[in-house]
Amino acid sequence: TKAPKAVDNHLKNCQCITKNLLEGIDWKPAANITISEVIIGLGSCGIASGAEDIHKLYNAAVKEYKLPTKITITGCMGLCHKEPLVKLKDRKGNSWMYSGLDLNKAKKVLTDHIGQNKVHNEWLIDISKADSSEGQYLAKQKRIVLENCGKIDPENIDDYMRAGGYTALPKALKMTPEAIIEDVTKSGLRGRGGAGFSTGMKWNFARAAKGDQKYVICNADEGDPGAFMDRSVLESDPHRVLEGMVIAGFAIGATEAYIYCRAEYPLAVKRLYKAIADGEAKNLLGNNILGSGFNFNIHIKEGAGAFVCGEETALIASIEGSRGMPRIRPPFPANAGLWGKPTNINNVETFANIPWIINNGAAAYAAFGTEKSKGTKVFALAGKIKRGGLVEVPMGITLAEIINDVGGGTSTGKPVKAVQMGGPSGGCIPTELMNTPVDYDALGKTGAIMGSGGMIVMDSGTCMVDIARFFLNFTQNESCGKCTFCRIGTKRMLEILERICKGEGRDSDIPLLEDLAEKIKTTSLCGLGQTAPNPVLTTLKYFRHEYEAHIKDQKCPAGVCRSLIEYTITMEKCCGCGACLKNCPVGAITGEKKKPHTINQECCTQCGACMETCKFDAIIVS
Repeated sequence: TKAPKAVDNHLKNCQCITKNLLEGIDWKPAANITISEVIIGLGSCGIASGAEDIHKLYNAAVKEYKLPTKITITGCMGLCHKEPLVKLKDRKGNSWMYSGLDLNKAKKVLTDHIGQNKVHNEWLIDISKADSSEGQYLAKQKRIVLENCGKIDPENIDDYMRAGGYTALPKALKMTPEAIIEDVTKSGLRGRGGAGFSTGMKWNFARAAKGDQKYVICNADEGDPGAFMDRSVLESDPHRVLEGMVIAGFAIGATEAYIYCRAEYPLAVKRLYKAIADGEAKNLLGNNILGSGFNFNIHIKEGAGAFVCGEETALIASIEGSRGMPRIRPPFPANAGLWGKPTNINNVETFANIPWIINNGAAAYAAFGTEKSKGTKVFALAGKIKRGGLVEVPMGITLAEIINDVGGGTSTGKPVKAVQMGGPSGGCIPTELMNTPVDYDALGKTGAIMGSGGMIVMDSGTCMVDIARFFLNFTQNESCGKCTFCRIGTKRMLEILERICKGEGRDSDIPLLEDLAEKIKTTSLCGLGQTAPNPVLTTLKYFRHEYEAHIKDQKCPAGVCRSLIEYTITMEKCCGCGACLKNCPVGAITGEKKKPHTINQECCTQCGACMETCKFDAIIVS
């Protein structure tokens, strides 16, 4: 049958894309090409950096030049700051990892390295060298959840199985549910979604609950700004999460499951659908799994991106087709969850730990971490960090080790000022507390929380009042509106913070913020409202002097809040090049060529364009 016209046009467009990618390559491959495989990182971070075009380029080249080379994909190995990543393997077992490639560099690698065995050392990275930047990034990590990420093809179930995947499942099916729950309990695994509740205890509650039908839910509704742990795991190793869910279902007696994943993660959703289909085809999901008589079906529910749906009762309401709003507990989901049936809810990272625990034993997992916080924790390193990306470290490591040793310090070279832990529900931990260990209790004492694993690093150029305003604006927008203090109280707090940032603060604002914060925490129904004031309370606790400077001195010490800063030109450094004059959008800068310029403060909008343009550091903020 002839393809519809739309399909013909699509194919023509694809051919044009292929042609354009190969355009400009004047090349005849060597007869003895030794590169057997090219592996391209196609997680969201890689795709955003241009890896998809490189993937198309190499696929087109293999087809066009009939190269004896296999093109495969993988997920994110954590080195997001080095994307796109392309790994070449030869038939002797040697490998080369290229980073930061664009299309032009990728073409050079194609014609020179793949085609002529001429290595481009200037673009290579070596993760095996302890003294290299990448070696330092990985040296203090312990990868359990992330052990396959960046190593296997996430769309190939056989790749996962060759890496040891789906070996925990048959082992678990031969155990009693009680024995599985005992192993998980003894491992010390606590829920990685933020609350840190004992996973084994949670499973035991669901196991003991009475009901003709039970459910397992994977909470993949990751909504914290700067957090991408769940997304990366689902994109890079989806079968690991599915295997953990099946084991959980067998342990509690559930036969149906849902993965609640936000629709803003299209690549994760796509790979999950394929993983489920492939698992069913191999009898690892569905009916009579591996001939055990155990049935377990997994469905995907795509969420609309409401932050409040990360709260388990709101998430359940959303799956049921209702508006995502939390309800009073008890009853807890373990007794009356989805459609009133016993339900166990864990997040992506929690389930991803389960196969390792079953295969290696509870004691092996409990050997990592601290007395009350066992195992490892995945963090998304973001903000002003030199080596940003996804890291997995043993519990008990200090914040300073993560930021300085793993992350390489700030990307700006300025000192670390604070780190935001736990997203909008967390708090800001100052630099003097950077020796705080990654431990649920230790972090809680600072006023922050572990959260799901977002870690946003801030340097000395960050205004902490503005940071509090940013996070409160987020939680205020995301409030479902059910609780009066959460709905209106956060709005009043936000209005106060906005006034302070504009230089309109009052002496009564700080005690008013503290009073509103405590009332919101104690009167809100769910975790969103109960933790929404945390960024404000922690910045008031550790950076009160910045609030006071904004209110009393009408100054922003960090030079961020526009209404409270002035840009001035230092006469001694200004050479009169005219660059700032040309780039000022409101014509506030005047001066003759080769003579010092001046800024008219009445016209200046404090946009900062002049400072960004000046190459002589002649413009200062005060």
